[in-house]
Amino acid sequence: MPPYAGTFAKPENALKRAEELIHVGQPNAALQALHDVITSKRHRTWQKVLETIMFKYVELCIQLKKGRLAKDGLIQYRIVCQQVNVNSLEEVIKHFLKLATDKAEAAQAAAAASASSTLEVDDLEAENTPESLMLKSVSAESDKDRADRELVTPWFKFLWETYRTILEILRNNNKLEALYAMTANRAFAFCVTYKRTTEFRRLCEILRNHLSNLQKYRDQRDRPDMTLPETQQYYLETRFEQLKAAADLELWQEAFRTIEDIHGLTIILKKAPNPRMMASYFAKLTKVFWVSENYLYHAYAWYKLFNLSKTYNRNLTPADLKAMASAVLLSAVAIPPYESRTSASASNQEMENAKDRDVRMATLLGYTLDPKRDPREVLSRKALISELVSKGILTLVSTEARQLYALFEKEFHPLDLCKHAEKVFSTLSAEAVELSPASPIPAIGFDQFLPRMRSLTVVRMLQQSAAVYQTMKLETLQRMVPFLEFSQVERILVDATKGGAVSVRLDHQKQCVVFEGDQLESDTVKNHLIIMAQKLRTGIKMMYPDDAQAAAQQPSGGSNTADLLSKIEVEHKLALARKVIIERRKEESERVLQEHEKEQEEARVALQRKHEAAEAKRLEEERHTREQTRIRQEMEEKEKQEALALLAEAEKRNVGKGKKGFKIKLEEGQKLDKRSLMQDAIKEQIKERQDMERKLVRLAKSMDHLERAKREEEVPLIEAAYKVKMTEDEQYHKEMQEQNAEKHRQVWEVNVQEKKRLAKMNTEKDTFASAIVVRRSDEFDALRVEREDRLAELRALRRAEREVARRRAYVRRLQQIEEEARAASEAAERTRQEDEERARRAAEAEAEDRRRAAEQKEREALEQGRFQARRGGDGDG
Repeated sequence: MPPYAGTFAKPENALKRAEELIHVGQPNAALQALHDVITSKRHRTWQKVLETIMFKYVELCIQLKKGRLAKDGLIQYRIVCQQVNVNSLEEVIKHFLKLATDKAEAAQAAAAASASSTLEVDDLEAENTPESLMLKSVSAESDKDRADRELVTPWFKFLWETYRTILEILRNNNKLEALYAMTANRAFAFCVTYKRTTEFRRLCEILRNHLSNLQKYRDQRDRPDMTLPETQQYYLETRFEQLKAAADLELWQEAFRTIEDIHGLTIILKKAPNPRMMASYFAKLTKVFWVSENYLYHAYAWYKLFNLSKTYNRNLTPADLKAMASAVLLSAVAIPPYESRTSASASNQEMENAKDRDVRMATLLGYTLDPKRDPREVLSRKALISELVSKGILTLVSTEARQLYALFEKEFHPLDLCKHAEKVFSTLSAEAVELSPASPIPAIGFDQFLPRMRSLTVVRMLQQSAAVYQTMKLETLQRMVPFLEFSQVERILVDATKGGAVSVRLDHQKQCVVFEGDQLESDTVKNHLIIMAQKLRTGIKMMYPDDAQAAAQQPSGGSNTADLLSKIEVEHKLALARKVIIERRKEESERVLQEHEKEQEEARVALQRKHEAAEAKRLEEERHTREQTRIRQEMEEKEKQEALALLAEAEKRNVGKGKKGFKIKLEEGQKLDKRSLMQDAIKEQIKERQDMERKLVRLAKSMDHLERAKREEEVPLIEAAYKVKMTEDEQYHKEMQEQNAEKHRQVWEVNVQEKKRLAKMNTEKDTFASAIVVRRSDEFDALRVEREDRLAELRALRRAEREVARRRAYVRRLQQIEEEARAASEAAERTRQEDEERARRAAEAEAEDRRRAAEQKEREALEQGRFQARRGGDGDG
């Protein structure tokens, strides 16, 4: 710690000391002095000078790249001015951010200038300089990469740390919400401008953690109030800016997570964003779903965007509506008419995961689905196209889109479908359709739908051909699809067969395609039990015609009816008893099955934990190995950098001394060794020091001889000059003594005359002084009497106030005693009522137990009677 730390009684002294240290070239000491003042407990009251100190403090932190000290100082300053003057903290943070941004931009400009200055060389025929050859031998970096690493990267790192520091300081602070949102937006712009994808992911995670902490710690002081419209607007605008940045960087996974964040934020805020934001939300959803190849929800996102724009955006032109309606229809038609399957049979877990994923997607689009139902039953290609037709969107679309819809959904052209589709495809604009500024999206490119349309064309052609043909040659199939390679057609055919859209088998041996009907879904198989029963009944009639005819002609007598009526009751009771037994057995079997499933689940969980532990151990070992490798590489890189620094320093030293070249020579392909370079450098320094010492010895001898000769010549001259000086000094001393004596005599005579003149007024002076003393004594006595009277009045007033306070305290005590007595009586009454209520409930419970016991006895007697009746019937039989 420096000796002046903690000794400043006023902050102004610390600021002055810091400026002095900066002027003498000690910025580190100046920074430490300001840091001690900011963190001192003696200066926890906000003053204007503290703001000036913080401005100087952040400037020094940026100059010295001390990000941690800057963060510490800003946190301490936030504590000082949080409750007094939060605008001062805002100004300091803005100044800090501006300086860091300017430094980063200046570094980038300097790097660009250094890269352009490499063209200004003396010898244009020399491909490489000795310095560049030496650097190329130890590094694969170009001049631009090296300039960026040395100049730009450190300041970009510092600027990124600045953004993180500011966001950490401003998080969850209701007084600095606008500055927090502004900093987040500038951080997004930084990531987009310089393509910093890793930093963008970290920034998104930081904002998510801040929001989760805000929801977790609700009792935090100065916490933003999420019910205020201004706060809600700040958070929503920040998230939408994050979504826009993710789309610009093409980080679609992060964009999807941001969309989920926006949806979760709307649930937290219980407020939907304005239509302009929602239009941007659905526009980004279309891109995310298209990139993820989720074409169903891509079409629904387009549909939501179209409905929202048509309803709330009154500035849309008819051309905009036409283009957007065409995009909605084409995206709906481009949905594959089958589900993509990665395997022949999916497990229950995979099906549940897919169902949960579909429910999440539908929720993001604003659809509320029943979790028990399959989302594909509600949101499907067929349902969307039917809704588009019913809403009249087909009347708004372009002619090409309407032709494609009719071709794929209405018309039947097994052989010419691909040719008709190719004609329509050629009419689609290859360039993006520019929309008006009022549209939520700047342009729509219809050519992006063409690959999906071509695949759909092949699927529809196969479906229509399967309805007409049983087989088809591969040559014919290849000739029918002119716009795709046969390998692509084969891939589409396999996918459609897996998804169940068609039932086709490729026979490469016979060079044909076989269209097979789906036998598993025929009515014959579905109704095979009914058909079998009917055929068995027909066969029995053919085998035993007499019995069947006698049974049909036999009259029903009265005795049979009576027997049946007498046995109905018994059979009914027996059926009820069997039902009870079956239910018990069923419950027992379910219990056993549940126990078995529970054991299996416990075994599975144990095995899964074992696998997870092994996997975690393996990952930890891999991480340790990677860490060791990284450390080793960093050490090698550090050794290399230090060796390069030694080379540069030695070269600079030699150039400064006017030497022709560098004395440490490297053979071609030889690697730099820091130790050998240091030994050579030390030898070079020792040699230079020895040469310098020899030169100094020679110079000292010559200077000694020269000085001795000069002094021998100066001795007589000095003695003569000394004698002249002594004579002149004696004469001057005598003259000055005479002048002082004459001046002193004149002053004494003037003073004697003045004393004689003033001695005449002594009597008047004494009279005037005594009058003043008498008058002031009378004034003092009057003030003393007045003060005593005022003190007597104050004493009487305070005695009256104490008497009134005592009486009020007595009244409050009486009221408190009455309230306690009333509360005790109410508690006793409430206890009595609760005891009566418990007694009544106990009596009701006892009566209910007696009733259930009686019913149980009746049920057991009834079952015993049924059992005895059954035994009697068996004995008679």
